[in-house]
Amino acid sequence: MNRKKFIYGSIVGLGAAIAVPSAILMKSKEKEADQLDEKLVKSFVIAGHSKLELVKEMLSEHPNLIYASYDWGDGDFEEAIEGAAHLGQKEIVNYLLSLGARANLFTLTMLGKTDLVKPTLEAYPELLFAKGPHGLTLLHHAQIGESAEMVNYLMEKGVTQRMIKIK
Repeated sequence: MNRKKFIYGSIVGLGAAIAVPSAILMKSKEKEADQLDEKLVKSFVIAGHSKLELVKEMLSEHPNLIYASYDWGDGDFEEAIEGAAHLGQKEIVNYLLSLGARANLFTLTMLGKTDLVKPTLEAYPELLFAKGPHGLTLLHHAQIGESAEMVNYLMEKGVTQRMIKIK
């Protein structure tokens, strides 16, 4: 190898050694920039508890908020649909579901969907004592949703607490 090829190869190699990690770092920062703002997510989750018009307005500007969850700390994550569910806001829950929000056992229990909840609990009985956002139980969701059939079913299965501490 002659001196000219050595120097040229060294410069190209050094440039690549600097450029490749820089490009990877820039791409990871771009991914961070695509994340929804934490304050926006928190505001949406709070709105989901009781403010249908605000939920509609926020979703028109940021449609992916429908999938976002906020971390209240200690693993207490909550989506807007879950906030609506644990306050018995059926209109908000149904609106979010109509847009493709993720239903879960707690939201379905609040809605009184016994045909979906009972078979799931029969297949996975340990879920009877699952903790929803803020530690609210299926019994809480059945009571707030005024589903007497679900309340009776859960109590027959031994669920007595409306809330179980998360930590």
